[in-house]
Amino acid sequence: MRTDEKIRIFRILRPPRHMGIPPDRWFDNKRTEQTMACLAVHFRFRYLRRFFAVVFLPFLFSGTVRLAPDVPNVLFVIADDWSWLHAGAYGDEVIRTPNIDRVAREGVVFDNAYVAAPSCTPSRASIVTGQWFWRLGAGANLYGPLPPEHPVYPDLLEHGGYHVGFTRKGWAPGNLGERNRNPAGDRYETFDDFLVHRPDDAPFSFWFGTHDPHRAYELGSGAAAGIPVGDLEVPAIFPDSPEVRGDIADYYFEVERIDRELGGMLATLEDVGELDRTMVVITSDNGMPFPRAKSNLYDMGVRVPLIIRWPEHVPAGRRISDFVSLTDLAPTFLEVARVAVPDVMTGRSLMDLLTTEFSGRVDSTRSMTFFGKERHVPSQEAPDTGGYPMRAVRTDEYLYVRNFRPDRWPVGTPNHELSFIQPAWYGDTDGSPTKHYMIDHRDDDATHRLLFELAFEKRPGEELFDLRKDPDQLHNVAMDPAYTDTKRTLFNTLMGTLYATGDPRVRGLGDFFDMQPYTGGVVRVRETVGRLDR
Repeated sequence: MRTDEKIRIFRILRPPRHMGIPPDRWFDNKRTEQTMACLAVHFRFRYLRRFFAVVFLPFLFSGTVRLAPDVPNVLFVIADDWSWLHAGAYGDEVIRTPNIDRVAREGVVFDNAYVAAPSCTPSRASIVTGQWFWRLGAGANLYGPLPPEHPVYPDLLEHGGYHVGFTRKGWAPGNLGERNRNPAGDRYETFDDFLVHRPDDAPFSFWFGTHDPHRAYELGSGAAAGIPVGDLEVPAIFPDSPEVRGDIADYYFEVERIDRELGGMLATLEDVGELDRTMVVITSDNGMPFPRAKSNLYDMGVRVPLIIRWPEHVPAGRRISDFVSLTDLAPTFLEVARVAVPDVMTGRSLMDLLTTEFSGRVDSTRSMTFFGKERHVPSQEAPDTGGYPMRAVRTDEYLYVRNFRPDRWPVGTPNHELSFIQPAWYGDTDGSPTKHYMIDHRDDDATHRLLFELAFEKRPGEELFDLRKDPDQLHNVAMDPAYTDTKRTLFNTLMGTLYATGDPRVRGLGDFFDMQPYTGGVVRVRETVGRLDR
C-alpha cells in the first residue's frame, strides 16, 4: 500500500482533531475525499473506530513493528517555554493535564530537572549534543548556528539503525550553517506521517517540538476555555492583579493544548501496539515567557518538567529528587539504543535513576547542577553588541549566580531609542500583559516596586539565595557576612566546573559570544502580539 494511502486511512482511525491537522488537508484530491468521507461516516462512532483500528492497523504497519528485543522507540515531547510547576503531576490543581499526569503515574517524575540555558537555541543545542552550552561556540547564543563538529544524538541513533525525525520546532531558532538538515533529524508534517515513512524493522526516535506555550497568546483564551482565573496560583515573582492572572490563564490554555496533542500520540502508539515499547519523555526548553522567568537563571527560568515512561524497564509511580540536566538526555537515549556515547558529551546517562526501584535522592553525586546564559537578544545600548553573561550553580539549599557584566542591563535596556537593535525594549523579556503591568504599576506600592526592580533593574555581580528561607529567590544574601563561607564554596565549585569544561567566559575569551552575528527579531516597545521564534 502506498504511503499516502496509509496516511489517509490512518487519519480516519485517529481523527485529525487529535493531531492538529486542519480539515482542508485531510485529503489530496476530490475522488479520494469522496471515498474517505464515506468511510468516515461509517466509522464515526468511537467504538467502531477502535474496532477498525484493531483489525486494520497491524496490516498497515506490519512491516515496521519488528523491534530488536529491549531496544525502545523514543518519543521526545519538548514544550516551548514551560516551567516545572504547571502540570497536575507537579501539584498544580487548576491546570488540566490528564495525559501528562498519566505518563507521570506510569513512569518517573524528576523534581529537580534543569536546562543548560534558559534560551531556546542554546538549550536545544545542549539537548541534542549532550554538552554544556558554553562548549558549543556560536551555538551558545540565541540564533547562533550549531557547528557541525559537535555530534548530535539523532544522527548517532540514525547511524545505529533508528528512524529519526521531528515536527514543528526542532533545534531552533538559528541558521543551519554547514549542516545539511536540522540537528533534530528530518522534518515530518505529523507523527503519523513519520510513522508511515518508517523503514522495516527500525526502531524510531521522534522529536515532537510543539510551539506551545510560547507567546503570543490569544488574550482571554484561558478564561474562555473554562480555566478558573481566580483559583490559579500567582507565583511570588509577579504582582497579583487581574491582568497577570489572565495572562497566566492564557499560558495555561496552551499547556493544556500540549496535553491534548500528547494524548493523541499516546493513543496512536496504543493502536499500533508500541506504547509500552516506547520511552516517552516530556520536558521543556526553558521556563515560562514571563518577567524574571525565561532568559533568567532563577528557578522559573531554568527548572522544567521532566517525566519519563518506559514500563518494560522503568518502575512506575516514583519521584526522583536528584539534580539532573537536560544535557543528560542525549547519553540516556544513546545508552538505551546501545549506541556508543561520544567522549565529548558532558551529560550523564539517567539510566541508573530510571531503572532503580528507589525514589527520592538516589545518587549522592547528583547533589547540584549548573546552567548559564550568554546572549539572548543584543538589546544593550549601542555600540554594545553583547548579552548578559551569567553562570550559576543550584543545590538543595542554595542558588548562587555569577553575573559577569553587572554594568549591563540584565534583560536589555529600558531606553529603546539607544538599544543596539532598535527599538528593543527590555528585549530579553517577551512582550506580555504581565510585563506591561509590572512596568506601568511599578510605583503603586513597595511590593510593585520590589518586583519590578527584581525583574528589570541592574543586578550585582553575585547573587546568593538561601532556599530554605527564600524558595522564591527574592532576597539576595550575597553581601550578608553570615554567608561568606557558603558563597566562597559555591563560587569555587562553579568556577572549577567552568574551567574544567572549557568555558571561554572564565578563560578571558567571553567577547567571542558578544561578537557573533544575530539574525533574529527583538521585543519592541509595547509589543504584546506577534510570535518571535525564540
